[in-house]
Amino acid sequence: MPGLIDVHAHLDDPGRAEWEGFPTGTKAAAAGGITMLVDMPLNSDPSTTTVEALKLKVDVAKGNIYVDVGFWGGLVPENAFNLTSLEGLLEAGVLGLKSFMCPSGINDFPMTNVSHIKEALHILSKYRRPLLVHAEIELDSNNREELGNNLDDFQSYSTYLKTRPPSWEQAAIGELSKVAEDTKPGARSEGAHLHIVHLSDASISLDLIKEAKNDGRSISVETCPHYLAFSAEEIQNGDTRFKCAPPIRDAANKQLLWKALKEGCIDMLSSDHSPTVPQLKLLDEGDFLRSWGGISSLQFVLPVTWSFGQEHGITLQQLSSWWSERPAELASQKSKGTIEKGKDADIVVWDPDSAFEIDENFTIYHKHQITPYAGRRLSGKVLATFVRGNLVYNDGLHAPAACGVPIFAT
Repeated sequence: MPGLIDVHAHLDDPGRAEWEGFPTGTKAAAAGGITMLVDMPLNSDPSTTTVEALKLKVDVAKGNIYVDVGFWGGLVPENAFNLTSLEGLLEAGVLGLKSFMCPSGINDFPMTNVSHIKEALHILSKYRRPLLVHAEIELDSNNREELGNNLDDFQSYSTYLKTRPPSWEQAAIGELSKVAEDTKPGARSEGAHLHIVHLSDASISLDLIKEAKNDGRSISVETCPHYLAFSAEEIQNGDTRFKCAPPIRDAANKQLLWKALKEGCIDMLSSDHSPTVPQLKLLDEGDFLRSWGGISSLQFVLPVTWSFGQEHGITLQQLSSWWSERPAELASQKSKGTIEKGKDADIVVWDPDSAFEIDENFTIYHKHQITPYAGRRLSGKVLATFVRGNLVYNDGLHAPAACGVPIFAT
């Protein structure tokens, strides 16, 4: 099958390589059948909001990546109205920009508002590259005292759910759908594209996205395997491995996400691999409100999607579309995403019927072993991964040298 393309991964290099890093992250990607990923601009230090920060990231990546890696640039208030700064990033080869509509949790990556997003879209229209947005707006935020009186309250996943209700996503997507008017043919930002990352709400948010698409606005959306595999009801008290933002919602919501994915309203999948050091997950304390939010999953997205998709009757063609063809289109990678003459020989060889357990005998290549998939039995074992014809992973062994290359927009 065409190698997977993950357009949403945090490898945290440079500056926070103790969280993940290019070598371990791309080894995990190769073992999972991913042949290209696009690194997010935050969680590294510094964040990729300047040309200088991008050059630093690229220098660290060279010679240390086992799959091809592209880079999103960061849209923040400091550079949003600075034409020279944003165009400098785009000229330097970032595949597009990424912003947050709520606090990101990273000090040098502050949130943006609609004005920043509109201005960025106008600049992006000249380059025909996308703006990716974390779509949550804080409408009402309960403080810790209002949510409970003791640690037991904060160990409950239902308490965490109250802090990030679906209305946050709905408010943000409502704003974005209006902004996307500028992307229609003949409008101010024709040629730009809005992409909503890691959708978790399958109710009003999806209705807004459908309406925007039907109206001809250039907008797309991804969701992640953890929203399709898990539901809020099954998350045990204190198991902060499951904490992410937006949060994993209930079982009924999960079924609606699968329906929207199969019907094409949700365009593609991504990992949103967002690891950290074990102590920041507060596993012993189990405090959902204070622990770091992020799911570690880069190595498992292919078998997870296949395994949990079986009850929904997904096909190999759909899997390839969600994980290869459409991500390649978003990242403007014409030489990737399908197996065709003249394209890069990015190929994953895997056995859909081969089952395995992620137990103490299973080798996890992420820097840290913390993942909510631990203990799960999955189908779909990756046997070999080729990147541009180079065998980078084969039956539990990686290539002796990292032969992935940085990917730039042209």
